[in-house]
Parts: sequence; structure tokens; C-alpha cells
Amino acid sequence: MNILIGGAAGQGMDTIGHLLGRTLSREGYGVLLTKDYMSRVRGGHNFTRLRVDTETPWSATFTTHILVALNEETYHLHRGTLAESGRIIHDPGFFALPAPETRGVPVSLQALAKEAGGAIMSNTVACGAVLALLGLDTTTMQELLKEEFAAKEGMAEKNTAALQAGHAAAAALCGRCFLLPPANKNGRRLFIDGNSLLGMAVLASGVRFLSAYPMTPATGIMNYLAARQASHHLVVEQAEDEIAAINMALGASFAGVRAMTSTSGGGFALMVEGLSLAGMTETPLVIVLAMRPGPATGLPTRTEQGDLDFALYGGHGEFPRAVLAATHPGDAFYRLNKAFNLADKYQIPVLFLSDQHFADTARTIPPLDFSRLAYHRHLADPDNTEKPYRRYRLTASGISPRLLPGAVPGEVVLADSDEHDEDGHIIEDAATRRLMVEKRLRKSAGLAAEMEEPEIYGDSAPESVLVGFGSTYGALREAVDILRRDGHKAALLHFADLWPLPVATVRRVLAGGAKSFCVEQNATAQLARLLFRQTGLKADHNILKYDGRPFLAEEIAAEVNKHV
Repeated sequence: MNILIGGAAGQGMDTIGHLLGRTLSREGYGVLLTKDYMSRVRGGHNFTRLRVDTETPWSATFTTHILVALNEETYHLHRGTLAESGRIIHDPGFFALPAPETRGVPVSLQALAKEAGGAIMSNTVACGAVLALLGLDTTTMQELLKEEFAAKEGMAEKNTAALQAGHAAAAALCGRCFLLPPANKNGRRLFIDGNSLLGMAVLASGVRFLSAYPMTPATGIMNYLAARQASHHLVVEQAEDEIAAINMALGASFAGVRAMTSTSGGGFALMVEGLSLAGMTETPLVIVLAMRPGPATGLPTRTEQGDLDFALYGGHGEFPRAVLAATHPGDAFYRLNKAFNLADKYQIPVLFLSDQHFADTARTIPPLDFSRLAYHRHLADPDNTEKPYRRYRLTASGISPRLLPGAVPGEVVLADSDEHDEDGHIIEDAATRRLMVEKRLRKSAGLAAEMEEPEIYGDSAPESVLVGFGSTYGALREAVDILRRDGHKAALLHFADLWPLPVATVRRVLAGGAKSFCVEQNATAQLARLLFRQTGLKADHNILKYDGRPFLAEEIAAEVNKHV
């Protein structure tokens, strides 16, 4: 079941989408919600897609069954996606469907909302109309409205009246027009978007300081954490710019607090000097880099994977780093926790890649398993640390013992952004410079051993192998399903740990002679080029998309079929 809600910014698509998503999740369905929105507060055309099934779908799809057209433009833009048996919920007071369109379900959204207590609640009326078409009553959504408006006197009652009015109006025209797939009643599940999930992982990983400058699509992480400062003993600092943000986070980390920052490409461009400072001072830091199309301002509210090279090579000089990526909520929650532990263990900056598609997509997922999380600060034992203490002591692993300032009376924790000796004092001699560069780079060997091989999904002896990273996981997984359903042996090789790049699995799988397709949301095949540099293996075909919109599984399968 596919529902599309469209209109101008400010008309409430987000409210309708999330209310329906939470309601259907509580009813036992798996829901995938994706958003397409413009970089403006009012006007333009935005839309939200919900895909509903017994288990949560992995990817959005082209076909629409229920179109909620909050303005006439939505009808004209999306009527081509509407199934023959589809229905169009619209307000006849705003526009009439042109002849010979017979699929309309006219519901006076604004008039019914005014009767219930205010025109602002027309989106709640629309929710009721959708529930009626799906053959569901309003009980579950009424519970949600009570929770949502518990602190606002009278609002739950007014919204409930609007909900019931929309349900009655639509039911009189098209009650239970559609048969939903079977529900899954095996316990409650979460309905959560990517940014909120990452915010939850941040809290669960023991972070107590975030400094950031608001930048779409990373801002949702800061918003989530800012709302929980008091309850979780957390400081969220909105810095004046990204230069201040990364340096504040480094200061907090140096002082002993697990800290982070979040940004997008333009903000990360300002952070690269601080990134190198983290590398030189060996200060742990996690940076969530939520990618969007560039260069410059680019498409601020769209999605892309164009910053992989930037994450790998940003910053001046040579120093170790790790790069991980969010693939889907069931993995990203635990992988961000891994990022914090790697940062502390190896005393390095760790970049965690996200993007607008991951950030804004909401899914129904099973409850998270907090027992899988680890919390290790990897600090030296003040009572058993070699004296005199040397912050940058030369070691076989490259990891020096890390004490917090003031941990041992009489011992100084000295750090310097200039090249330095084991004690932390500035040096100029060539011999010490070589020793310190080599010490820092020796961490790379241990770090490489911590990187997980890419996930394999599909046939064990494939004819075609799709290779990707990050938030393309869902579309690629469904593309493999489509190909296999059509009789083609296909498999997915999907990376979440990107640097140091794990190469054993990709060497083994591609050595089998299967055609390889590197699928990326950028114009220059950055992952394919990385694989070639590290393994000498060249993808047979690159499937690239860089228009700011996420892949659909059907698109990928169609491209693969051109070459098999």
C-alpha cells in the first residue's frame, strides 16, 4: 500500500505523514516514510511517501494507491504514478479534479477543520480520511493525539473531532476502499527517522557534549539532543560557525568528555583545519557528516553521496582516521556507537557519513538492543602509568597512554598543534618528526583490523554483484530481490565501514567472474575509484544518480538488466 501526500511547504505534509506512520506502526504494520522537500519555508512543492506492508519495506516505489492532494499542483505532478484503482483525497473548496477523472474522494478538509476548532487542523482531517479508505478506525490515532497534545489544553479534543470528521466524510464516499496487507501483532515496534535514531545512539554512547552549527540535513541530530539536555546531563552548544563547533568539541574531548559535532559538506569544509588538529594532538572526536548535493550551497534539502573523497582525504597532512557510514537504522544505531569507541581507542577523528535520505527517512523497526552497545573510554590507569608521564610516548601500536588533565598530581598532560616530542614539547629536528609521523600512522594497522567486511545479501554464486555504501542499502536490497524474482542470480555487497577499506570479501566475490555494478549517488563513482585504488579491481559498470533524489529499486534493476 503506497500513500503520497503532497502540497506546498507549510500545509502540513510532515504532520500527516508522521501521524499515519506512527498509527500504522502501532496497528502492527511495517511503514517506510520518505520525504521530498524544497529549500523554502512556504510555497513550492513538497511530498511525503508512505509505503506500508506486513514487514517494513526497504525502499520507496513509484506506484501510488492513495494520493492526498493538498493543492491542485500535487494532482498534476503525481497523477501519472496513481494506480488505476487509486483514490485522490482532495478539498473541493480548493480545486476540482478535471474530467474525466473519476478517482476523486472529495473531503472538505478546511471546512471540517474549522467546524472542529480551527483551520490549522485540516491535516488531521486528512489523516481521518486516509484511515477510512484503509478500513481502519480512529482509535489508535486518537491515543497518539492525546499523547501529542497532553500539555495543550483542549487541543487533543479538537484534533480528535477533526480526525473523526475526516473519517466520516471519506467513509461515506469510499469506506474500506483498500485491503491492507496482514498486520504483524508480535509486539510494539519503533517508528523513527534517521536523525532521531542517530541522536538516540549519541545518548546511549555516553556523549555529554555536542557543539554544532545548524546545517541541513544534520540539524535534526542537534534538535533531538537539545530537547534532552536536562534529562540526560548533556550540553548542546549552537556555535557561531563550524570552525568554533569543531574546536569546542575538541576542547571538551581533551578535557575528558566524550564529545562530537555534526554538519554537512559546506560546514565540514570549515572544519578541516580542526580535523587536522585532532590528528596532530591525537584527540578523540566523532564528526557526523550528513551529505547533501554540492558544491557550495548546492541542493540543501536533497540527497547525495558526493563527499566520500572529502571524508577520506580532507585535512592537511597525513594522519589516521576512520570513516563509517549509516546504511539502515538496524545497523546505524550500533555503528555510531562503534565510531565513538574507535575514536577513544585510537585517539583519532572518526567520520560517520549520513545523508539527507537516511536523515529524513522514517521506518518501523524492532526495539533496539542496548546490550549490544559498548562504552570504553580507553584511558590509561592513573595508578599504573609509567612515570614521568609522556602524552605521546612511542609505542609499538602507535597508541600512547591517554590521561586526562589533572588525573595524576604532579604529572602534566601537554598537547601541542605543532610537531612535538613524546612529552608534547615543540620540536624542529628531522629525526623526531619522522618518529612521530610513523607513530601516528602505526595506528592504521590496528584500525584496519577493526573494520567489518561488507554485508552480502542474495545469491551465493551470483551472475551480477551490486556494490554500494551508505543509505542506498534499501534500494539495492530490493533491486536484488527484483532481479532474483525475475530469474537472475544477483547479490549485494554493501559497505558500512569505508576506511581503512576492508577488501577481503570484495576480492573473493568479484573473483568469481560475476559482472560488477557500483551503484552510487554521485557523478564520479567515488566508491568505484576507491575500490580500484585499494584492490586493482574495476567495476564493470557504474550506476550513478546525482539529481538529488534517492534511488528507487526499480531504477537500479532496470539499469542492471541493460547489461545482463
